[in-house]
Amino acid sequence: MEAELFPRARAVIAPGAVHVPDWLAPALQRELLDACREWARPPAGLRTVRTPGGGTMTARQVCLGWHWYPYAYARTAVDGDGAPVKPFPDRLGELGRRAVTDALGTGATSPEPYDIALINFYDADARMGMHRDADERSDAPVVSLSLGDTCVFRFGNPDTRTRPWTDVELRSGDLFVFGGPSRLAYHGVPRVHPGTAPPELGLTGRLNITLRVSGR
Repeated sequence: MEAELFPRARAVIAPGAVHVPDWLAPALQRELLDACREWARPPAGLRTVRTPGGGTMTARQVCLGWHWYPYAYARTAVDGDGAPVKPFPDRLGELGRRAVTDALGTGATSPEPYDIALINFYDADARMGMHRDADERSDAPVVSLSLGDTCVFRFGNPDTRTRPWTDVELRSGDLFVFGGPSRLAYHGVPRVHPGTAPPELGLTGRLNITLRVSGR
């Protein structure tokens, strides 16, 4: 993507919800992409998530630390191949703590360590409906890192899936953190813009790395 006349500015989207553009340097984006490709391999690799009602999520997912399935956590890929979940890397925990400090300040950093990563892969047709990250026992801020194609990230409110919401453009390297009064806000991805990933990254589609504290 060509350089812009004015750099994109950090923005407070809602109380406790902050968008920090271009937070991940290109070299770190490539490093995370290489790691995601390894984590996506079996066992306990990339899978299609099925909902209790019999539907399927269009974004595919791999988990680290704890395996999320609707709507609980386990230590094995209970809705996949049943293998033990891959360990949560310390480097992701350090990245999560730094992200919260940069976005919300030192007072927002959780005393509990980050120990969950949900990595979602979106192709051009994938979407994510409005939902809340409410299956953790901790209210520590959620950290979201974007790689690859640009998406529309819809950030709503804690009370309803409907308006009011704000649509935010998340590009490769962007950081989005939400905690405090926005920790349980509904959010989703109504659209991915195919072919917008930085060519040098070598990724077709979008990867979203979401870091959470389980409180378990």
